[in-house]
Amino acid sequence: MQSFDQALRRAGEFGRFQRRVFLLLCLTGVTFAFLFVGVVFLGSQPDHYWCRGPSAAALAERCAWSPEEEWNRTAPARRGHGHCQRYLLEAANASAAAALSCADPLAAFPNRSAPLVPCSGGWRYVQTHATIVSEFDLVCVNAWMLDLTQAILNLGFLAGAFTLGYAADRYGRIVIYLISCFGVGVTGVVVAFAPNFPVFVIFRFLQGVFGKGTWMTCFVIVTEIVGSKQRRIVGIVIQMFFTLGIIILPGIAYFIPNWQGIQLAITLPNFLFLLYYWVVPESPRWLITRKQGDKALQILRRIAKCNGKYLSPNYSEITGTDEEISNPSFLDLVRTPQMRKCTLILMFAWFTSAVVYQGLVMRLGIVGGNLHLDFLISGLVELPGALLILLSIERLGRRLPFAASNIVAGVACLVTAFLPEDGVLCSQHMWNRDEIFTAYGARKLGERVTMAEDHSCYPGKTRDNHGL
Repeated sequence: MQSFDQALRRAGEFGRFQRRVFLLLCLTGVTFAFLFVGVVFLGSQPDHYWCRGPSAAALAERCAWSPEEEWNRTAPARRGHGHCQRYLLEAANASAAAALSCADPLAAFPNRSAPLVPCSGGWRYVQTHATIVSEFDLVCVNAWMLDLTQAILNLGFLAGAFTLGYAADRYGRIVIYLISCFGVGVTGVVVAFAPNFPVFVIFRFLQGVFGKGTWMTCFVIVTEIVGSKQRRIVGIVIQMFFTLGIIILPGIAYFIPNWQGIQLAITLPNFLFLLYYWVVPESPRWLITRKQGDKALQILRRIAKCNGKYLSPNYSEITGTDEEISNPSFLDLVRTPQMRKCTLILMFAWFTSAVVYQGLVMRLGIVGGNLHLDFLISGLVELPGALLILLSIERLGRRLPFAASNIVAGVACLVTAFLPEDGVLCSQHMWNRDEIFTAYGARKLGERVTMAEDHSCYPGKTRDNHGL
């Protein structure tokens, strides 16, 4: 009885069939990147916003002001919490209130000092296109809700890793992949047309659940369908498509005028992945673990035919190793001292990668300059890191790139923290952005090395079952 690895070597470990499936599934990395960092453009800050009271609204209508004129004449000066307060024009005496001047409404008050009150609604925005900030009034006391949307998305990623990771092991990789793609598409459309913020957050969470399902299952499929020598390479290259999504996203945001259009543009491509039902097979390794060797053999013969190989009739029955057929549990991650050490180190590495990476992404929106250009550069600086790993990881191992990338990222982040916040000088401002880009690229380099470590530290079945 032949083993699966022997049959795969005979059929071709990375032939035309695997390259085609690999390329198709890599496109999932592009759409996952859209979902992961899309909030930078979905929630970009308006150029100007202010609180509009009832008297200011009536005055703007009577005087036929443009939004800019209304902002200049009725909004407090932009200092401190000026945006979060409004002039209480209603406090003018009755005769003065009725005759508030279109040229200078504050002239009705002694020394032009109208009382200021906190804003409780009625926001006005001057901006080139709508964002979720203006759609749901996520400013001032509600500004924290923008970060909440990203936290909820990440909570969805966590829930998806547990639920859909288990489901993919129980019901099949490609089945869960297709369900997840459909789920991302449907929930993303609902997010685009959410009537209120609670609905937006709920379906943002669900989109995170299914989004994690697409990324995790496509990664597992491409690593299971190739030979053991190619797994590390495909694991690194597939993340380069995530970087490609980072590079494409600012172009989409530049040409689409509002957040709903951006949301639809980054969501609808997921429906195209449903066509993979006819071109991407189930993972033959998974079929072996479910004791469905006959189906796995049929797929291997299909792979061999496409690769120009011949699988002889001697391969009438294949089986997996004891490790592949076993049913590991989460306890396997901490069962031995060596496994505990690897698990704790990699958990910390992934935690810091996620926190720092998302922090740097969010930071791009507030350093000033051209957000679209800065975001494009942030994607481009990731590419050298991926190429560096491909060229050096076999020669230098994993420890040196892992340590070096984290040290460079840490130093760059520390330098950024001590640079002037307002960037008074042009050179200071450019230093601020350059340090962020340095940390960004180094952090992504560390993340890719971490993924390579995942593949070397854990047995295959344990790694696949727990999304490592």
